[in-house]
Amino acid sequence: MTALATGSALAVNDLKGGPGVNQINLHEPVTRIAADQMWLHNFMLVICLAIFVAVFGVMFYSIFKHRKSKGAVSANFHESVAVEIAWTVVPLLIVIGMALPATKVVVAMKDTTNADLTIKATGYQWKWGYDYLKGEGEGIGFLATLDTEQREASNSGKPEPVDNYLLKVDNPLVVPVDKKVRIITTANDVIHAWMVPAFGVKQDAIPGFVRDTWFKAEKIGDYYGQCAELCGKEHAYMPIHVKVVSAEDYTKWVEGEKKKLAAKADDPSKVWELAALVARGEKVYAANCAACHKADGTGAGPIKALDKSAIVLDADKSKQINILLNGVMDKGMPAWKQLSDTDIAAVISYTKNAWSNKTEQIVQPAEIVAARK
Repeated sequence: MTALATGSALAVNDLKGGPGVNQINLHEPVTRIAADQMWLHNFMLVICLAIFVAVFGVMFYSIFKHRKSKGAVSANFHESVAVEIAWTVVPLLIVIGMALPATKVVVAMKDTTNADLTIKATGYQWKWGYDYLKGEGEGIGFLATLDTEQREASNSGKPEPVDNYLLKVDNPLVVPVDKKVRIITTANDVIHAWMVPAFGVKQDAIPGFVRDTWFKAEKIGDYYGQCAELCGKEHAYMPIHVKVVSAEDYTKWVEGEKKKLAAKADDPSKVWELAALVARGEKVYAANCAACHKADGTGAGPIKALDKSAIVLDADKSKQINILLNGVMDKGMPAWKQLSDTDIAAVISYTKNAWSNKTEQIVQPAEIVAARK
């Protein structure tokens, strides 16, 4: 087993912008804040090491020099004003010396003003939703989910030795280089945390609250992070991938995304045929639902099975519509209202007609529109 583990480890290399093999230091910084954090870390380490050496050096010198076998006799003395002043003033100066640079960095970390781009990052169980709120790209929004092949490899217990294992997503967050990007964090279900070590960024995403942070990447490249708050059984499967590109490439990306959004824009009043809606629903299910309910709809553990489910088979379609729009938090089912009306109608229609659920029932987008009101 040790030989196999060693062989797998040797097949994996450092991931540029992500973790390294046997990494013991902080990530290589690509923002000013991350560089300041690394300097601050090393600065504090030197101070702590100096205090350690001084204190234990004096202690062990005293033990050795004044040991009983050398005939040392204990002195009999009481208060020393000089010593009391020294052990009060010296620690105070050390604390001030540590607090000043630390305060400067912490204040800079929270200065989210004058951002060139504002993006909302919403944590879901278990993926990230990104909405471009201000700046170039305003109006773009998408979900970023762990790559299905890597998830399947993890489920099989036979992960492939790839550098970006469990860090690859289908839709990375794209931002321009040398631009101040403000990240607003919130969550749809439980507490998550948006963390990218190379940026020096870690901000909790809390349901019902809004927090913010920022970064300004100084190098083009791919940078990785993960949810840093224990958010449930799929906690290890909601990575963060930020792609930093040039200003020109970012503009091209924005134009491409807006064309995709225009092409995807569906008329909610359109009446779909069952076959077409089920085909679309199968894709929506694979991207959003299969991770928990499994591809065959059988569920796992506390996750309810959708195959032969009483709610799915029920002729009253409003029951399943309500669950997708509002979730069932005490059962671990998040709300999926961030999906489009057509996608929700499609995935419900798919589950009602997939596997052994041959109900021939269909849900139209207009029914989802009505249920949202």
